[in-house]
Order: sequence, then C-alpha cells, then structure tokens
Amino acid sequence: MGAIGMIRFKPGAPRRVPPRSRSTRLPTYAVPTALGATAVAYRATCPLAHDEALTARLISSAVMCALVTGLVMHVRHRLLRDLRRARRTAEAAQSALLRPPPPEVDGLAAAAVHLSADPGARIGGDLYEVVATEHGVRAVIGDVRGHGLGAVRTAAAVLGCFREAAHDEADLAGVLRRLDRTMARHLRDRAQDGPPGEEFVTVLLLEILPDGVVRALNCGHPWPYLLTGGRAEPLARTEPLPPLGLFPLPADLPAVLRGPLLPGDALVLHTDGAEEARDAEGRFFPLRDVLTAAARERPLTPRSVLCAVLTALLRHTAGPPNDDVALLILRNERHLGITPAHPHAKPHLQSPA
Repeated sequence: MGAIGMIRFKPGAPRRVPPRSRSTRLPTYAVPTALGATAVAYRATCPLAHDEALTARLISSAVMCALVTGLVMHVRHRLLRDLRRARRTAEAAQSALLRPPPPEVDGLAAAAVHLSADPGARIGGDLYEVVATEHGVRAVIGDVRGHGLGAVRTAAAVLGCFREAAHDEADLAGVLRRLDRTMARHLRDRAQDGPPGEEFVTVLLLEILPDGVVRALNCGHPWPYLLTGGRAEPLARTEPLPPLGLFPLPADLPAVLRGPLLPGDALVLHTDGAEEARDAEGRFFPLRDVLTAAARERPLTPRSVLCAVLTALLRHTAGPPNDDVALLILRNERHLGITPAHPHAKPHLQSPA
C-alpha cells in the first residue's frame, strides 16, 4: 500500500490536506526558466552574441528564434491542456445536469438531444428528464429565460426538484407546485446577490400511465407533437399557464388528458428553439412538416426521429441555430395484453415482439 493509502483520519476530526510540495509546481516554470536562462547565458557569455559579422548575427538570430519558438510551443501546450481539462469539466457538468435518458423507460423507448446555439457552450438553460415512478412515467422539459451561468443554475434547481417530486407526489399537480416553490426560493436567493431581472422558466410536465393515458400540465411551454398514423399533431391546443416565476399558480390545476398513447405512437417534446429557428431569409423551421415526414418512415424509432429533425434543422439554419434546442422523444413500445377487469388494476405488459 502506498503512502497515501496509509493515511487515516480520526472520526470527527478535521481533515488536513497536506500542502502541495514545491516539486509539483516546479514543472510549471521549469521550461520557461530554462529557456530564459539559456537566452541570458548566450547573450552574456557567447562571443558570437557580440560579434558584428553577418554570420554571427545570423547564428544569434537563429538561437534566439529557437528559444522563443520553444517558449511559445510550451505556452501553447499548456493552454491546450487547460482547454481540454475545462471541456472535460463542462461535459461532466452537462452529464450531471442533462443526463441522457436510458433507451427504455418502463416500456417507452426514449432519446434526447441538446443542441447549443453557441458552439463553445456545453450547457445552457434548456432542461429535460424522464423517470419511471410508481405513478407512471413522468417527463419534464423546460426552457429558462436567458443564457449563461444564471440560466444553468436555474435549470439545475428545477431539475433537482423534479427528480425528487416525480417520485414523491402522487398527483401531477403536486409536482408542479413543488417546482413553483423551488423556483420562488431560487429567485429569493438570487435577489440576495443583486436584482436577477425578469427570470422565469417554461415547463411542460407529462405523465404516461400504464394504459397509455397521457396527462399534461403546461406553464408557457410549446405543446409536444403526437406522432400517430403517419401524421404529427399537437398533443393539445389549450392555452398554457404562465411560466413559473412570473405569477403564482392558480388554486385549481386541471391536467390536460389525452389518450391512449397506442403502441407505436410517439411524443416529441421540444423547446421553442426548434420551431423558431430561421433560415437566411427569415423563414421559421417547419418542425411539424419534418415530424410528419419522419412519422411515415419505417421503422419509427426515437433515434430516427432525432436524426431526421437535426438533419433538417441544421440544413435549414445552415449552421448552429440562434437559440438552444432540446428534444425529448418517447415512443410507446408496450404491447397491451388482456384488459384488466378492475379499472384501477394495472394492465399486463408483454415484451415487444
């Protein structure tokens, strides 16, 4: 066992991290110091450095050029290493914030993607999640107003609350109220650091029961599309509630019912960046037409729909869109067996053929 493995800490005692030794910091300055010392020594001791002949001057110029090139290459190497480290950190943060959904969630095939408007950005204000609970499969998609670190913090607060409330709350309205309280606390905390401005988040909550019935609560978010029978249609056309963070929720929160989601049908949840993406002439991206064409393809899978939408979107915008785009696709792959006699009994689910 190494020396580090032999260290033990007493329970309750503060752990002291030994200071980093100078030897670990030495490589940071070793190469620049060596190059600088070489340049000084050459100018001070080498006779060619003081010779006015053309050959001596050429040699001196070559030596100094080699030293400067070595210093530049060293700095470039360190910058690239720091950049790769920062990208790995950003990717780890993204994977913790926007976790890719599993391929299958309680009989539903799932796929998701986040497309950033900034090629250098890894995370932003878009959010999505899907989880299997004892109350059914529950999903959320949302879009935080604004960009930057503040939007990331808001998205993290909303997602963290959903991941707990989705399992704890028996009713979908209870999940939404938990999200509303979390958003209110988050805005109060932000206000202590200064006026956060007008900050809000659009949120769509979905609940898919074992019998395929879909419940939805919408706070300012675009309605998802239902892919069924070779066509794409909005899941609902009712006016959504205001986004979270602007106004208090009403006392009554009736969920929009739609169903059943038949085997082979799919739901496409998206942020407004998909429908509002424009081409060079200012025309909006025809998301519904692209989804209709994708719904007629066979086999219809969440990944095939994602590929079709992303290919058409990037072709439409001729590059990254002007706003972040998030897509979450859920396809029903359950094959329902005998209808349960009791209305509250769970239907028997068979594996897809």
